[in-house]
Amino acid sequence: MNKKYDVLKSVFGHASFRAFQEEAVDAIVAGHDVMMILPTGAGKSLCYQLPSLLMEGVTVVISPLLALMHDQITALSAFGIEAAMISSMQTPEEIRTVIQRTKESNLKLLYVAPERLKSGEFIHFLNTIPIDFFVVDEAHCVSEWGHEFREDYRQLYRLRELFPSVPIAAFTATATHTVEQDILAQLRLSNPVLIRAKVRRDNLQINALHRKGNGREQLLEFLSKYENECGIVYTFTRKEAESIAEFLSAKKIPAQAYHAGLPTQQKNETYRAFLNDEIRVVVATVAFGMGIDKSNIRFVIHTTLPKTIENYYQEIGRAGRDGLDASTLLLFSASDDSDRKRMIDTQSESAYKQLAFDKLESTSRFASSQICRHQLIAQYFDDSSDACTTQCDNCLDTDKKNVDITQDALKLLSCVYRSGQRFGLHYVVDILLGVTNDKIEQNQHTALSVYAIGKDKSRHYWLTIGDRLLELKALRQGDFRVLALDEYGLEIIKKQLPLTIREERLQEQKRHSSTSKTIHASDENHAIFERLRGLRSAIAKENSVPPYVVFSDKTLQEMAEKLPQNKSEMLQVGGIGDVKFDRYGAEFLALCGSIKEQAL
Repeated sequence: MNKKYDVLKSVFGHASFRAFQEEAVDAIVAGHDVMMILPTGAGKSLCYQLPSLLMEGVTVVISPLLALMHDQITALSAFGIEAAMISSMQTPEEIRTVIQRTKESNLKLLYVAPERLKSGEFIHFLNTIPIDFFVVDEAHCVSEWGHEFREDYRQLYRLRELFPSVPIAAFTATATHTVEQDILAQLRLSNPVLIRAKVRRDNLQINALHRKGNGREQLLEFLSKYENECGIVYTFTRKEAESIAEFLSAKKIPAQAYHAGLPTQQKNETYRAFLNDEIRVVVATVAFGMGIDKSNIRFVIHTTLPKTIENYYQEIGRAGRDGLDASTLLLFSASDDSDRKRMIDTQSESAYKQLAFDKLESTSRFASSQICRHQLIAQYFDDSSDACTTQCDNCLDTDKKNVDITQDALKLLSCVYRSGQRFGLHYVVDILLGVTNDKIEQNQHTALSVYAIGKDKSRHYWLTIGDRLLELKALRQGDFRVLALDEYGLEIIKKQLPLTIREERLQEQKRHSSTSKTIHASDENHAIFERLRGLRSAIAKENSVPPYVVFSDKTLQEMAEKLPQNKSEMLQVGGIGDVKFDRYGAEFLALCGSIKEQAL
């Protein structure tokens, strides 16, 4: 099996396998079915790409998204690996060319969407070629208990019926034990080698903050740490995606919106520009990013509560795929939970509707929790983890101070009750602040005993108290965000139960002004890194490929530290094998030599 190490180094540029990769490679080469659950960024793709190069036939990869297939084929081409896809976006002539290349044994990997397997003509074609094994990528889409169930994936059990002797390897980044068992059953895997890695991503810094107002100042504060770096901002609505993209652009942060309602041409151009580092930030709904293969995403931000932990974990997993440090930020408020619940309520009654409510409840608890966030995610996926101590906000901020809000909570609850439980939080706060407007006067609420009893506090203060009462289920939101007392709220009033809140939540966000930058190992290395990155961009543009396909940020950082002066030294840099050296090595060696000369 020494050949696998030769291929690992000469083609992929790695001196050794990462955790669990070699076990998967050996199992596939030995002809076993495989089920692998490995976090995003831990190297799943290599687990089936490398065996393909050790075997004689072709690997058929079933993938849910055209963009994902296109990205992987582009990356494989940079490694000198022959790969192609068959999709609905291609002309009949292009499809015939791919089929002919496959029949002539000129392809190692063939990518197809799951719906392609419905075609009798395509099944006939597959029967004429030597298939080494099938790959089911994003395998959680198979399970109806997962968060991205797809009916076409559910039909993949036919692979076992139609090709009983061909091994199947299934890969996903997210699966509870329930989802895992459903995948195994639905794909009818035979005595599979099950490889389940730890969920925790040590290079991800996970942060969650209660959103202050619309969160724009918090957003700017976070982004100021990532000048010239790429990232994704996820929003709840299309309108919000567009407004935040406009807001960031006005602040001189290159950003574009991406959502399902935009013209296809515009979405494709935004996607291309992001891959090629022409824009820093994509502001998107969940329509963007599944399986995106861009390795140098340094941050992922959620402006509202995600609907499931699975969604959240997959989306933050798009950051730091190159193994370098990356950060995530979740901005949330209690109203997010209510908005999500209203969407779920529109579904017909079923077990899946209740499952959606249960998943949302888990997400809400995660956001408001004060224990290690890495631990919480691990527990959700039936894994275990020690507290991270340094990689999440809860572990870093254990000394946060709690303050008593009992009396003010009683004032707000009383205001909701005395105004008839018919209004939203902002209106209730108007009463507490003693605001005079047409609506309050028409409703004669200036006569209420609670009118203006909170004018000594700010609007932000009272909105935060309202959020806290919603979190504690003392209040509930109905249609049009109308507030009503819940059972716990009535109990608080009757028994005057003590309530607390983290003090920092009551402090208003300062207007953003300073600009701190991403921390790099040293200013000198950062300057070298930027020169290498400039060369990478020029080469990428010349070759019409995304920059990360040339070399990853991690490879450039190591190159900046070592400044290799010959081929032997260059091949010692992680991510550089013979193929990439032959394509790009000479230009980078020349630049490294020039930099070293200037330093003497």
